[in-house]
Amino acid sequence: MEVIVKHPVCCATLIALCLGACAKSPPRPKLEELRGPRLLQALPKPGFRLQNLDGSPFDFREATRGRLVFLFFGYTNCPDVCPLHMANLAWAIHNLPPGQRNAVRVVFVSTDPERDTPERLRSWLGQFDSSFVAVTGTATALEVAQRSVGMPPAIREGELPKGGGYGMSHGAQLWAFTPDDSAHVVYPWGMKREDLAADLAKLLQMWPPNP
Repeated sequence: MEVIVKHPVCCATLIALCLGACAKSPPRPKLEELRGPRLLQALPKPGFRLQNLDGSPFDFREATRGRLVFLFFGYTNCPDVCPLHMANLAWAIHNLPPGQRNAVRVVFVSTDPERDTPERLRSWLGQFDSSFVAVTGTATALEVAQRSVGMPPAIREGELPKGGGYGMSHGAQLWAFTPDDSAHVVYPWGMKREDLAADLAKLLQMWPPNP
């Protein structure tokens, strides 16, 4: 006589596995859902070479491979655009779940190497987030880097009143390069930090970081 033994626990486990396999994962966001201005054509990540604060070479493409990286060109004596972008980025990143924060990189390229010493850059960026990376280079290398994303090079302006030193005219765009080594969206000055935070979360879903 054949005896059939039923294992209710095993059956329940199999049912749960089947249901889990059948459950659909939430759809990934689409480019149209992003709040930042989208590029008509994706911009390939450039491979410009600058210098880290310790003088070692910095290859932008290699140093940021497989990550969501925000690229910005500015200077620490900037009175408005630069600190606003950095503050908004820091706020948006800090509002991510802890497991996602390490997937984001921020690269700040100083266009004012004459005044932006390594000590000054570390201190200034540290006010926002000590993980932000600062790099700089020669005037020629900086021009190549800026032109690689279609931006005119920063220009030194005249002396500011009341002994405020000189100002600089520079691009105000914040570039978002995703793990597919392309930029699909760019953020102008004045973008609300809530919009930036919303897009940051979507970008991490659309292009999960590579291990």
